[in-house]
Amino acid sequence: MSNGRPVNLSRRALLGAGAAMAAGLAAPAVLAQTQNTVEMEQELSSNIRRNMSSFRSLQWQPYFSDTRNGAILVDTTSRALHFWSEDQSIYKLYPTSVPLTEDLTRRGRTQIVKKVIGPDWRPTPAMKERNPEWPDYVPPGPDNPLGTHALYLSWQFYRIHGTHDTRKIGRRSSNGCVGLYNEHVAELFELTKVGTQVLLI
Repeated sequence: MSNGRPVNLSRRALLGAGAAMAAGLAAPAVLAQTQNTVEMEQELSSNIRRNMSSFRSLQWQPYFSDTRNGAILVDTTSRALHFWSEDQSIYKLYPTSVPLTEDLTRRGRTQIVKKVIGPDWRPTPAMKERNPEWPDYVPPGPDNPLGTHALYLSWQFYRIHGTHDTRKIGRRSSNGCVGLYNEHVAELFELTKVGTQVLLI
């Protein structure tokens, strides 16, 4: 035990320390190395626990009065999307990308108004103003920033969509939309319908 918590020594560290002592070698140096290994493993474990604590399952009741047509909660702080089916038999939790800055972030209630497989993309006027070098139109395909599927929201220009650039997930990387891995948005696409409730917090 260390600080009241169990210590998991790696098999390699234990065997190394035992062999050194059996051979009469400099055991203190090997034990110091073993202690360093233990401390590194504890620190890594602590970091993993902290990351997982912000990405946890939630109940729908604090956010919705019901789950009619299904319900989606997007938490821009934990960068996670939660989905509950209408009958509450299905719950999904996905990592997301979120807007780059606070002024690009919109919060509140909306709903899915259109679903598209293989969406095309046009930058908004604000995007073109910020990035005049961007193309006016990108057809469906591997270069499309909306990925393989898009769920259009009642707010103009806002979507929940896939991305071919997987480095964006889990980061502040979008111009306002919510991005998911393509395989996740494909699954969400099948679970949702036009009229599914959406809340961004």
